[in-house]
Amino acid sequence: MPGPSVNELSDRARDVFRRLVEGYLASGSPVGSRTLSKMPGLNLSPASIRNVMQDLEELGLLAAPHTSAGRMPTESGLRLFVDGMMQASRLTVAERRAIEAQIGEAGPVEEAVVQTTSALSGLSACAGLVLVPKRDPVLSQFGFVALSEDQALAVLVGADGSVENRVIDMPGPVPSSALAAASNYMNQRLSGLTLEQAKLRLDEEIGRGRAEIDGAARDLIERGLAMWTKDGAERPVLIVRGQANLIDDAAAADLERVRSLLDELEEKQEIAHLLDNARAAKAMKIFIGAENKLFALSGSSVIASPYHDNEGKVVGVVGVIGPTRLNYARVVPMVDFTAKTLSKLMT
Repeated sequence: MPGPSVNELSDRARDVFRRLVEGYLASGSPVGSRTLSKMPGLNLSPASIRNVMQDLEELGLLAAPHTSAGRMPTESGLRLFVDGMMQASRLTVAERRAIEAQIGEAGPVEEAVVQTTSALSGLSACAGLVLVPKRDPVLSQFGFVALSEDQALAVLVGADGSVENRVIDMPGPVPSSALAAASNYMNQRLSGLTLEQAKLRLDEEIGRGRAEIDGAARDLIERGLAMWTKDGAERPVLIVRGQANLIDDAAAADLERVRSLLDELEEKQEIAHLLDNARAAKAMKIFIGAENKLFALSGSSVIASPYHDNEGKVVGVVGVIGPTRLNYARVVPMVDFTAKTLSKLMT
């Protein structure tokens, strides 16, 4: 059942709720009525504030830890705050320069992307994440090995020394001569090309009748190239920087949550699939706690934004991961600026 909207709260409830959430995000600790009553401009007694807090708790926006008389926002409360109340802060000149400085670093684009993400991690005190498309390798050697009557193992060796194996399903028995012919053709005609270039050359030579291979060998090659291309597109590379930022003083009291989060970061493919949601949305995405089943145990939040090439096409996703109590108002514009900086790098 969805929680209430901002407009459904009274002015008093909105004011108390906003101040409480901001206080919690700043300190990481539950906030009590007495603390709120001392804030300038609220003009409510501790008793009145407690009544409002009780109402907000009944709406599912606040929770009262049994070890504290204060309240803290629930994940539903954080979502309401982020979507309807949060006022994003402005980055300082020093923060902007720290991120932009990575663009001026010498070296390949991949290195600059990693360095920029490291800067984001350091400034946000979270772990930095960047999702980059898997590079299309330059092909060096190929091979096909029969596994059964209807399956073959396709082996690709990249010019960088990387080796990738894929199991290919075949419609029927494949003769050994077809395996040898496919391997020979690819090594002679497609070596030194990227996957995309290899597909184009194969199509061209088949179209001109210059591909000196039979139907079975051609089918093997087409299936192998298709499998490698599809797999590369669906397995983007996730780079994580700054995991140590997740183990701060506040985390000492919740080591099990931190352990769960670090375990989740080890499962990079799952995180990569999550960030692909931001790629598809083509806009900033904020995932809070159990809204995504991946973080149901660790209670973590992810703020992610896509970055683009000079044609406006989404190239990858950059963001941070940290506890749900992270400072959204500060980190959201930081991630947004980093994404825009990386987009400039791609032009």
